[in-house]
Amino acid sequence: MGIQVVEAVSAAADRIREQAPRNEAAGKLTGEAAAALRECGVIRMLQPREHGGMEAHPREFAEAVLAIAALDGSTGWVAGIVGVHPWEMALADPALQQAIWGPDQDTWIASPYAPMGVARPVDGGYFFSGRWQFSSGTDHCDWIFLGGRVAEPDGTLPEAPEHLHLVLPRADYEIVEDSWDVVGLRGTGSKDIVVADAFVPAQRVIPFRKLVDGTAAREAGLANPTYHVPFSCAFPLGITAAVVGIAEGALEHHLAYQRGRTQITGTRIKDDPYALTAIGEAAAEISASRTALLDNASRMYDLVAAGHEVTFERRAIGRREQVQAAWRAVRAVDEIVARSGGNAMRSDNPMQRFWRDAHMGLAHAIHAPGAVLHASALGQLGLQPPPGPLRNMI
Repeated sequence: MGIQVVEAVSAAADRIREQAPRNEAAGKLTGEAAAALRECGVIRMLQPREHGGMEAHPREFAEAVLAIAALDGSTGWVAGIVGVHPWEMALADPALQQAIWGPDQDTWIASPYAPMGVARPVDGGYFFSGRWQFSSGTDHCDWIFLGGRVAEPDGTLPEAPEHLHLVLPRADYEIVEDSWDVVGLRGTGSKDIVVADAFVPAQRVIPFRKLVDGTAAREAGLANPTYHVPFSCAFPLGITAAVVGIAEGALEHHLAYQRGRTQITGTRIKDDPYALTAIGEAAAEISASRTALLDNASRMYDLVAAGHEVTFERRAIGRREQVQAAWRAVRAVDEIVARSGGNAMRSDNPMQRFWRDAHMGLAHAIHAPGAVLHASALGQLGLQPPPGPLRNMI
């Protein structure tokens, strides 16, 4: 399955690549770029088979995202983020799945998960309001996952509110135009979302704690180990794969650019041992990032397939591997860009777009290293981090 998707991406490579500057100019994926993603099948890789999905191995999904992001960062980013949402929807109420995919199995679901909304409990569900940033690919989606905090019935927030993921149809939220003006990943169309007192029935709500501890997958009775991989592995996987794929694309453009280049000193790159050493080191670092990311996904899958619990310590180590993969790859991109000369930064050279996209992807909250590295080190020392920020997204 995964091989077929990667082969479809390869067949559509020129089509995806040529949309890159158009995506950036439009501030979102063009219709042609979105159509290419649909036809490649990457968004359905983690979707349940009963709704036309593939239930693919997480590693295969990451490999497909890597391939797309190497062609265009924005298209790969949308594939990585929107492509994870069917994984979570597989854990949701079957009636909700039918409502979304029954009419069209290619329906896309947006996010963000950040708990920026307030959910006030009422009979049968919640009244929900808030504003969120960074809803990638949202113009091409008809439903959305939004993070919220549970308020008291009078609307006030308790000191430690429960976090929820709430699912809303397109009619219940507003996409804020002109809210995505950034230096990188411009083509992702990661716009703001506004919800004003929408009613969300309880059947369209997933408690975040049940995602983190695996309860949601067990309660759904899912047999495929893909759905028992921890949320803290599955959700960041597509994002980090996009960043590493962008780095691979940057390296590919760097090699093509340097192959026949002569420096201002008159030295050809192929005769400059220092430039060649930098290329070799960067290529090795980017390759190591790919290997670490894919190996971590496979290890998590193998653990749950064997019936083992993925402990907090192991999850923290997994997050460490994801975060470091992204940082390692982007540092390598910086090394080769710094040796590409001023012409690499011209608007007509794709390398500058890959460089900007890589840094924008690294700025995502899941790639913040401090708490993740701190928590993983405590775990390896046999110590448990205290409740609070060190446990976020682990």
